[in-house]
Amino acid sequence: MKPLITIEYCPKCHWLLRAAYMAQELLTTFEEDLQGITLKPSEVSGRYTISIDDNMLFDRKREGRFPEIKELKQLVRDIVHPGKSLGHSDNAPKKV
Repeated sequence: MKPLITIEYCPKCHWLLRAAYMAQELLTTFEEDLQGITLKPSEVSGRYTISIDDNMLFDRKREGRFPEIKELKQLVRDIVHPGKSLGHSDNAPKKV
C-alpha cells in the first residue's frame, strides 16, 4: 500500500494555507507514489507536524522553523521513492 502523509497544523495560527501549499507541492511531485495527504487541524496551539504513516518526518517545534519545500520533498522522496530525481530540487544552486 502507498504511504499516507498527514500535515497537522494549528488553525488558530492560520497555517491552513501553508499546509495546503505543501500538500499541493507534494502531491504534484509524488502523485504516483502516495495514497494521499491529510490536512489535520491540531487541537494543540502552535503545532505544525508532517508525518508519513504515523512516523514523524518534521516537527516545527523541534526544528524551530518550518521546512523549506525543497527540504521537505527530499525528506519525503528518501522514504517513499528513494532514487527518484527531483530535478532542480536536487541540484545545488549555481554560483554566479
